[in-house]
Amino acid sequence: METIFTKIIKGEIPCAKIYEDNQIFAFLDINPINPGHTLVIPKESYENIFEIPNEVLEKMIVIAKQIATKQKEVLNADGINIGMNNGKDAGQEVFHAHIHVIPRYKDDGYKLWHGKVYESEEQKIEIQEKLKF
Repeated sequence: METIFTKIIKGEIPCAKIYEDNQIFAFLDINPINPGHTLVIPKESYENIFEIPNEVLEKMIVIAKQIATKQKEVLNADGINIGMNNGKDAGQEVFHAHIHVIPRYKDDGYKLWHGKVYESEEQKIEIQEKLKF
């Protein structure tokens, strides 16, 4: 499926490229949370984390770590968020898998999420049992 990211990879849409090899492509987000916000994507189109082969996902996270390290060093970031939205209801807007690497600064105003409490201890145990492997 053709997405804006496949067009970026092909050079049909310009980008500020940070990294490229035969499997992975990374570029600055056009609408960053903070300057330096980078997207790490597989060159082959996979919709989300559930479709990406493990070896490609592993390489993506290694590249994300290298970018995060560089953001911390050269942008003097106080922290780094690494995240991936999978599915429309999780906030995914481009349906080509991608990892966000976001430099963070004290009092930058970006908020993540609010927490919820379990309805009961029984609910927590039930969910724990369903998720164990």
